[in-house]
Amino acid sequence: MLAKRVIPCLDVHDGKVTRGVRFGRAEAGELRVVGDPVELAMRYNDQGADELVFYDITASAHGRATMIEVIERTAAQCFMPLTVGGGLRTVEDMHAMLRAGADKVSINTAAIENPDLIAQGAKKFGSQCIVVSIDCKRVGPDKWEVFSHGGRRATGLDAIEWAKRAVALGAGEIVLNSIDADGTRAGYDIEITRRISEAVNVPVVASGGAGSLEHMAQVLLEGRADAVLAASIFHFGEYTVAEVKRFLAQRRIPVRL
Repeated sequence: MLAKRVIPCLDVHDGKVTRGVRFGRAEAGELRVVGDPVELAMRYNDQGADELVFYDITASAHGRATMIEVIERTAAQCFMPLTVGGGLRTVEDMHAMLRAGADKVSINTAAIENPDLIAQGAKKFGSQCIVVSIDCKRVGPDKWEVFSHGGRRATGLDAIEWAKRAVALGAGEIVLNSIDADGTRAGYDIEITRRISEAVNVPVVASGGAGSLEHMAQVLLEGRADAVLAASIFHFGEYTVAEVKRFLAQRRIPVRL
């Protein structure tokens, strides 16, 4: 079995790492400033993180320039793979982030509005560089709908079908964000994670809801995720990446120690 990955996530707004609950908005004052993204990246690099994900939640021209600088500074000092998402709408946007030092780019709303962007990115940079992030919410007993624009706009897309289509177009990885669980620390959405993991043949990263070590083990074992992504429990010093990996190893879940 391949080693499972532990991935801290940094939401960057105006050059600072922030944290909200259930996709809280900056303009509504719903975000808490956590710290400097490069300092946090160095901390997680030292703790043995397998990867790091940056989301630019400013999504403006100014934010893009700031984000490129953050990636350049981080890539110069860290040795783990970096994934960058947020507001990337064209192949040129992707190229700018990859050139700055990112290893992968993550697209969400832009992929929904223009699915061919997945294929274009995969053709130019390779599927291993293209991550499709899916924000979904349970809307029925056995149905999860995809939401766009930071979880604020319903799309009518079924989450499982959209994941399969994204992979068919060339996505090399899926990051699955549960809007219901995001920032609640009540646990990942195990069921939709398992359903999508079984439906696609690329790695699925579980996101949204991590509040304990057991939550992470559960989504890897029962949800069949390939990696766990978390923010709050790392940012606020509740657990280190190394502590998570030791716990997972004790549960006989393969990790890179």
